Amino acid sequence: MTGFPLPAELAARARDLQAGRVEPVPARDAATVVILRPGALGPEVYLLRRKATMAFAAGAYVYPGGSVDPRDTDQAVAWAGPSPADWGAVFHAGEQVARGLVCAAVRETFEETGVLLAGPGPGSVVADTTGDDWEADRLALIDRSLAFADFLARRGLVLRSDLLTPWAHWITPEIEQRRFDTRFFAAVLPEGQRTRDVGGEADQVVWQRPAEALELAHKGEIFLMPPTYATLGELSAYADVADVLAATREIVPIMPRAVEIEGEMRLVTT
Repeated sequence: MTGFPLPAELAARARDLQAGRVEPVPARDAATVVILRPGALGPEVYLLRRKATMAFAAGAYVYPGGSVDPRDTDQAVAWAGPSPADWGAVFHAGEQVARGLVCAAVRETFEETGVLLAGPGPGSVVADTTGDDWEADRLALIDRSLAFADFLARRGLVLRSDLLTPWAHWITPEIEQRRFDTRFFAAVLPEGQRTRDVGGEADQVVWQRPAEALELAHKGEIFLMPPTYATLGELSAYADVADVLAATREIVPIMPRAVEIEGEMRLVTT
């Protein structure tokens, strides 16, 4: 149990938490999506590097995702695939929270990549989202002047929850002052669509084989947070995208914790 050494500020907060001098910040529900595509040497994943100015995970390579918008949980949308109740059973969440998680997964993916897991009907998917009108809607979703349900309804689109595969559940450690209760999904890049470097919270994007991303992290060339590192390790075991999407996963919450090892505070996941 070696874990990751904590910087001085987080180590001090960990000791304050253990001593009861401070209370942990509540974790906000969030969703993230591992977008996959077939590559010549196996599956590739889409990663964004968060800007160095971001308050959370600055400079880290991450998957698209973000917090649940309260409107994601309480506005009905046209829906194809597993129901919110089905997703709730998988992620051990109430139906309303599960609805919000799936909507956030699809919405945030569109906001951060231009990829939209929705279509005109339950068996179709939007072919292209690169026009000016799509861009206007994407920006309106980002600034929250447009609700996701209204966006889908206005365009006559059905959310395709069947294009999502549940993958993992990570909760930000209590030592952090920005915390997220994040469900991880996997999805294949829809045929005809393409990711776009749309800026915003990211300053660089890349398609990478999971094993390559891990090797770059080992060399210190990129920074990965523990959930991204762990999921890339899991994904590197699969030979093709179909195998990833067919995987049976038992979703168990994982929350790294701070422990003192030989006088040094470290973050461990066991």
